[in-house]
Amino acid sequence: MIILKSKHEIEAIRKACQVVAECHRTIAPLIKPGITTNEIERIFEDIMLKHGAKPYQRGYKGYQYATCASVNDVIAHGFPSNKPLEEGDIVTIDTVAELDGWLGDSAWSYAVGEISPMAKKLIRVTKECLDLGIAQAQPGNRLGDVTSAIQQHAESHGFGVVRDLLAHGIGRDLHEEPTYMHVGKPGKGPRIKEGMVFTIEPMITEGTYYMTVDPDGWTARTLDRKLAAQYEHTIAITAEGPQILTAQ
Repeated sequence: MIILKSKHEIEAIRKACQVVAECHRTIAPLIKPGITTNEIERIFEDIMLKHGAKPYQRGYKGYQYATCASVNDVIAHGFPSNKPLEEGDIVTIDTVAELDGWLGDSAWSYAVGEISPMAKKLIRVTKECLDLGIAQAQPGNRLGDVTSAIQQHAESHGFGVVRDLLAHGIGRDLHEEPTYMHVGKPGKGPRIKEGMVFTIEPMITEGTYYMTVDPDGWTARTLDRKLAAQYEHTIAITAEGPQILTAQ
């Protein structure tokens, strides 16, 4: 069942989302060769605690960290570590903040120093996929309008769209309905209605969209070990259209 939120509830979710947005705003200029993802982890947690929020991911189904830090061929759910990021890496930082029982969720891909032309294209197209998906999240449209816009744009550039990891509704729980892949056909899927709050989070790959999971049970990598990128916003559907609650 899709839970429609009131304007008051959307504003409460926005407060949690803006904590996450501040995390990303703060870290963006600090991501350079030599920084570790454990340092990023500590910065994110400090910002959440400063605002009276807490990192929702820690303890979620046994996950031990405040962030997911996914480097190069890791699509999602990478563990933070003490290994310094290197020139040419791309890293996706994903986090969820809980504030007063409400959740905000956003992921962002970052270039570490000077990256390859392919990596630049991948992160550019992935961000464009997010923006195109959000533009289709209009009341009266269907989720297939969102997902088909993402799929068509990614595939037109020769990239893959991950199927095995899903976007989701969000509110008091992290994974509410609707849950959906970022592929589909226009005019298909659930109707988009005022009051819906959900993530749009395309995971786009340089090569195949197939993935494997490491023995740790979390770290999802591209099957061909080529690059992956992700951008994610939490959005609310209003009468005027989509509002980006995690806007930076």
